[in-house]
Amino acid sequence: MTGYEPRPEVANMSFSLEWAGDTRIEPPLTAGERETLTAVLDWQRATFELKCAGVPAERLSEKSVPPSGMSLHGLVRHLAGVERWWFRIQLAGEELPLLYYSDDDPDQDFGSLDGDPAEAFAAWRAEVARSREITDAAESLEVTGTRFQTGEPISLRAILAKMIAEYARHNGHADLLRERIDGAVGH
Repeated sequence: MTGYEPRPEVANMSFSLEWAGDTRIEPPLTAGERETLTAVLDWQRATFELKCAGVPAERLSEKSVPPSGMSLHGLVRHLAGVERWWFRIQLAGEELPLLYYSDDDPDQDFGSLDGDPAEAFAAWRAEVARSREITDAAESLEVTGTRFQTGEPISLRAILAKMIAEYARHNGHADLLRERIDGAVGH
């Protein structure tokens, strides 16, 4: 993972840092619906990873915005679980255990931060890769899975929209957490 570097014109302004190593691909402005939705989701995923880049492993678990129990480590665990839930369990119907969740400890993604953050990032990357495989294999955005709780159908289109919202919300959280950890801000 890479860190951040200030632009020369704002080197003394801690609130205007650019992220070094920003290789995110801007989503297309005129593509079709499927390409646009998947590109925006990938941009959001890359944004999350970029916001965690360069943070020392021992600081990823810091709950730096009290009274919130969120941390970057917790967010990556949560997002790995969300990827698995929507794409593998709900859409593809894979029978898998939930990640970082049990009925006895439903908040273990944020609360029980045992384990190496690098392992959490590896699990998240693996879930993202599987989500992309499922998305790429779908014939159309109208492909449906089954909502686990209700038995209702849910389309790939709806899942992509939900995931974009999920990442956008948590990227805002990651902004605050990162700024509290080391002052870094960025897009």
